[in-house]
Amino acid sequence: MRAFDFLVIGGGSGGLAAARRASQRGARAALIEASALGGTCVNVGCVPKKLTFCAATIAETLGDARDYGFDLGEVRFDLARFRRARDAYVERLRGIYARNLEKDGVTRIDGFAHVLEPGLVEVGGERIRTNHLLIATGGQPRWPSFPGAELGMISDGFFELERVPPRVAILGAGYIAVEFGSALRALGAEVTLLERGTQLLRWFDPMLGAALGEEMEKAGTKILREFVPIRAERREGGVMVRGACGRDVEADVVIWAIGRAPRSTGFGLEGLGVELDAGGHVVVDEFQNTNVPNVYAVGDVTPTAALTPVAIAAGRMLAERLFGGIPEARLDYRDIPSVVFSHPPVGSVGLTEPEARRQYGERVKVYTTRFINLYHGVTSRKTYTHMKLVVEGPEERVLGIHSVGIGSDELIQGFAVALKMGAKKADLDRTVAIHPTAAEEMVTLR
Repeated sequence: MRAFDFLVIGGGSGGLAAARRASQRGARAALIEASALGGTCVNVGCVPKKLTFCAATIAETLGDARDYGFDLGEVRFDLARFRRARDAYVERLRGIYARNLEKDGVTRIDGFAHVLEPGLVEVGGERIRTNHLLIATGGQPRWPSFPGAELGMISDGFFELERVPPRVAILGAGYIAVEFGSALRALGAEVTLLERGTQLLRWFDPMLGAALGEEMEKAGTKILREFVPIRAERREGGVMVRGACGRDVEADVVIWAIGRAPRSTGFGLEGLGVELDAGGHVVVDEFQNTNVPNVYAVGDVTPTAALTPVAIAAGRMLAERLFGGIPEARLDYRDIPSVVFSHPPVGSVGLTEPEARRQYGERVKVYTTRFINLYHGVTSRKTYTHMKLVVEGPEERVLGIHSVGIGSDELIQGFAVALKMGAKKADLDRTVAIHPTAAEEMVTLR
């Protein structure tokens, strides 16, 4: 029977990072994965999604090219060819992950894990012992429960498309829905977004969802708000999604983007008595401990921010605590920056305005701006950039920074550093602006 100091179930971002760091710190580490290395992010998430975002951005730029004096003639997009290039890049990344595991001395075990005891796991009939067990099994897209749901596809299927569908309907209002919807619209599809509520990106500052919705509709996306689907039906050449209020939407392809569920069942956690919350997430404390000794969890399987860098950082911190001689190592989950790769993109860090007002009341002050990026100075197509700075108290300590518009995905990282360091608005005011950029608007707010 093989034995390890540290055994990780799940070869996604968090699991890979934790296993490698543990091995680098001298632990005998092994990683179990039943599918492709890299998890959601590399295979059906961040990486192929960002490449698709880039393709859609190129499509928008080509559309603006004539206004900049270029005569390009007819421009056509071949999704099948792009998909082959994208898939090849993803395959290269998997190879890099495999080589990194080998380089760092992590034992890779292929197969499905079944947890028998806190320190005993079975894979393909082999029993493996461990002193410390990490659950890093990630999450998976949710399927709707109404009749006919099988006629649509979840977000994983988006990356299997070989051509841009003429008509697309997307159920959802979160980051996956708006990213896929705006990309497909930029690439030529007629897109209808089916939103159960009235606000896009409801976990973000309200300004962001409202501004993004305006830009998406201006670009030709149809947004049906308060649309409650009751069933999907096959139609000649497509799928009909029926709404509770008698509204029906027909499309060639329907994508369900209604959130993700943690992969926390089916491999033995129930038998250990590991605590799960109402959503099925593995409950952990600030040190990633579950309620069962020597069993830990990181990443999307826990009820924390479902972001790749969060899983990586939490996994590394756990390894440092267990094997690196840093007993207090843990991830600070406050003020985590995030980006939505929509068109235009969204960047956000810190408290939203409603969150800040709930915590600090009348001490909160908000600075906003709205402008057209210089890129659009000569284009017939115009998109607005919206920015918001949330501060509190007489010293105007920065609590939140939010932006939607060209470049928002890149500018938010630097401002996140400032917020994390406790910046005040006066610090931004003292910073000389870089002109002409969109980012300069954040340090010239009045």
